[in-house]
Amino acid sequence: MTTTEQYPHPPQEPPHRDDHGQGGKHGHGHAPGHGHSHSHGPAAPVSKHLRKVIAAILVPFTAAVLVGLVVLWPGGAPPHKRTGVGFDRQTQQATVTRVVELNCTSVNGSGTAQTGDTSATGSDPVRQGRGGTCKKATVRVDTGKDTGRTFTEIVQPDQSRQLHQGEKVVVAYEPSAPRDLQYAVTDANRKFPMSLLAGVFALVVVVVGRMRGVMALVALAVSFLVLTLFILPAVLQGSNPLLVAVVGSSAIMLIALYMCHGLSARTSVAVLGTLVSLLLIGVLGSGFIGWAALTGNTDDSTGLIHGLFPSIDMGGLLLAGVIIGSLGVLDDVTVTQTSAVWELHEANPAMGRRALYRAGIRIGRDHIASVVNTLVLAYAGAALPLLLLFSIAQSSVGTVANSELVAEEIVRTLVGSIGLVASVPVTTALAALVVSADRPEPDEAARAGARPVSRRGGGGRRRRR
Repeated sequence: MTTTEQYPHPPQEPPHRDDHGQGGKHGHGHAPGHGHSHSHGPAAPVSKHLRKVIAAILVPFTAAVLVGLVVLWPGGAPPHKRTGVGFDRQTQQATVTRVVELNCTSVNGSGTAQTGDTSATGSDPVRQGRGGTCKKATVRVDTGKDTGRTFTEIVQPDQSRQLHQGEKVVVAYEPSAPRDLQYAVTDANRKFPMSLLAGVFALVVVVVGRMRGVMALVALAVSFLVLTLFILPAVLQGSNPLLVAVVGSSAIMLIALYMCHGLSARTSVAVLGTLVSLLLIGVLGSGFIGWAALTGNTDDSTGLIHGLFPSIDMGGLLLAGVIIGSLGVLDDVTVTQTSAVWELHEANPAMGRRALYRAGIRIGRDHIASVVNTLVLAYAGAALPLLLLFSIAQSSVGTVANSELVAEEIVRTLVGSIGLVASVPVTTALAALVVSADRPEPDEAARAGARPVSRRGGGGRRRRR
């Protein structure tokens, strides 16, 4: 912003004067803030005292997170004997080499057994005896000790997944079964399309976000490593899921926010706002999960986990999922609110903390409406098949909501949404308090007045804060 834009009545001194820090002498009460906000170089965005206060909070918190990581570090998932059920099966990569059509009556009438995994392909055993055109697929194993071995798969016409020649598939291996039944197709091999989509995503993020996009991808990779190397193995080792989730989420939060947005007071305020909101989500989640008698053991996956590792607290695992699931959206809300308050202060340094809070909270209300709607629709979309089953059964809303499957999602959604809504006023208030205290100390103001001022014009760069 040029001097003429900032001052409706420009001072009498020449335009090149360098006494922005002394602007109060000319009757413009906001000039000191303006001079400090847009002074040249990487000047501190907040006073030394406030930097010390922020550090006094965040340094012990960071140290506690590091101690928690060291104490709870699992050293890998515990070994166990495979059950051969669900995801706990040995799998290999394979290719469909040949597919021929034949009459289903002759196949089923001859007593030929279906070697496919009907649970994965969606075949209805009751309808297998009916006529129609079936497919006999020859499948070649491409990995493992039986590389090159082939087996046949009978595909019924009513199966949701049909096999095609040249298709890459995933096959399950059961060593205890008879030789001709040891392998069965369980799923399609989606590695190439998934990898391609991930590459396109990374390219778009880097092209649009540039260096920020690169840092965001690095932070995403680190977050994934924390999840797979710390959170999941630690839970399997028997550590308290809630404690593991809190430590792991805090580590992800610190790494992602500071890596993407830099080590600054603005980022530190977003970290504090996220931390307060996570604590609120943890307290509310713990209370309502216990009050609603939610066990966390509601489907085949959680049942298998409980069967393999009975010591795992499934209720605690549910609460850990609520905390981790809320973290990503929380980061977005807190960073956005902090940036909004900082920009408001930069646009009008004369605004006090109350005016900044009121303006920031107006922005936050729009954010609240969109974020809460996004969360609810995301959970509803994930549970759509389940909701459809209840609709087919013509169950009442009360019956549906009372079932543990739906009640778990309701509690997850509402607890997370309460934390997100609360993060807006909390973060806005913290940001307003910090940025309104952005006043240079006397010696800093004197030094700023002795330096040439970088003026924002058409080609000037705006100082990052």
